[in-house]
Amino acid sequence: METPTAVAAGVVLTCFGGALLLWSAVELRLRHHLRRHGVPAIARVIADRDPYGESYGDTSGELDSAPLLSFPTEDGGAMLARPRGHTPLRRPARFRPGVTVPVAYDAERPGRVVLAAPDAASAVPGDVFWALLGTSALAGGLSLLGTVLAR
Repeated sequence: METPTAVAAGVVLTCFGGALLLWSAVELRLRHHLRRHGVPAIARVIADRDPYGESYGDTSGELDSAPLLSFPTEDGGAMLARPRGHTPLRRPARFRPGVTVPVAYDAERPGRVVLAAPDAASAVPGDVFWALLGTSALAGGLSLLGTVLAR
């Protein structure tokens, strides 16, 4: 690989890997903090709808893999939000519309919601994937930059 190409690829991979690792760490810390110090609530999974109130032809309400949750807030209002850190390819059956799930949310920003401890393990494979992707991109970028500097 020529030097300019190796430098450009190394910089891009290093920046991407570093940003991905930073994002993963911040997201993991936020979810952990909300589980420990957030306001506990019971949320109901509701079916996804378009802005006009019509279902998208998705009778099971599973268009987005992260369930849409409705839960009461401390001020007496209701909040609609999707939990952080939950993005499997297909929505598990335990999150079908109408089911209640325990959550924890930030009292100051109720849109920040996470699934409570029993469902927390479902985010682990995704967290591991993003951490490995970030680490490998960072390592690849640093090795490219190292080979350029060693010449």
